[in-house]
Amino acid sequence: MTVRPTHTLCPHTPVPALPSEGLIGVIAPAGPAPLDTDKAVQWMRARGYALKVFPGVYEKDGYLAGSDEVRLGDLHAAFADKEVDAIICLRGGYGTPRLLDRIDFQLLRDNAKPFIGYSDITAVHLAISRYAGFVTFHGPLLNADILGDRQPPTEASFFNMLRGQVRAGTALPHPVAYPLTTIEPGIAHGRLLGGNLSMIAATMGTPYEIEAEGGILFIEDINEPLYRIDRLLTHLRLAGTLNKLRGVLVGDVAGVEKTALERLLKQTFAPLRIPVLSGWRSGHCDPNLTLPLGALVRLDAGNKELLLEQDVVVRR
Repeated sequence: MTVRPTHTLCPHTPVPALPSEGLIGVIAPAGPAPLDTDKAVQWMRARGYALKVFPGVYEKDGYLAGSDEVRLGDLHAAFADKEVDAIICLRGGYGTPRLLDRIDFQLLRDNAKPFIGYSDITAVHLAISRYAGFVTFHGPLLNADILGDRQPPTEASFFNMLRGQVRAGTALPHPVAYPLTTIEPGIAHGRLLGGNLSMIAATMGTPYEIEAEGGILFIEDINEPLYRIDRLLTHLRLAGTLNKLRGVLVGDVAGVEKTALERLLKQTFAPLRIPVLSGWRSGHCDPNLTLPLGALVRLDAGNKELLLEQDVVVRR
């Protein structure tokens, strides 16, 4: 078994843990979606939390949830609000890349807290990783996941991660009902990076592209046929991104046949001689497990295990 070199990257800063009876803020930095506010408030209250809905959640500007100014304003306001303990995004869709060059990263860094979302929200994860340097969470969206009657592991993974019940040295749990596949065996250490594959590719060549050097790349996607997944991975290969990696964790690639996807992954990553593990239930899937982006992890593809090598939240 090949053991990849020990990481040299500095870990991203852990964020404050979600406290009991904390306040969770909701923002919509991407697309619009109707929100059943009463249902959302009751769901959170039943679990001991209060909910604060920022104004842009109720707006709609075509395929965007409000204007760029409104969505950016809510992002800044949610981080600046000292009473808000964590921020969850309403939905993905489109529009977060339009905000990146206007984000006040010093404001975010000075008020670091759990920030959760996936899909189009990947753009903000990538930008925070590069310019603010704290751990964020590839995890459920309020509308599609939290209020979408997902399987119990979605909720358990979300709260266990944010409350600090998953500590350094712990292997992240994965439901046995969804077997993982070793594409390439081996062990790698590095910072967990990535998110939505289409968004990762879309930010290449910009100041917000993924910092791949020495990282463990996580990818997921939806509504992309196999040839498009091939094109996106080829884009990253030709850009030199894949050569910088120490390992790859593949999440849900919704709509692509499993055997065909695994064949493509083998073709893409076998020449790199890095460990690759596929089938992690995170992304546009049910259950949708929370992953800490920017955190140091140990990927053991042969034993189908992802282990935290740092605490991702700190209890106050």
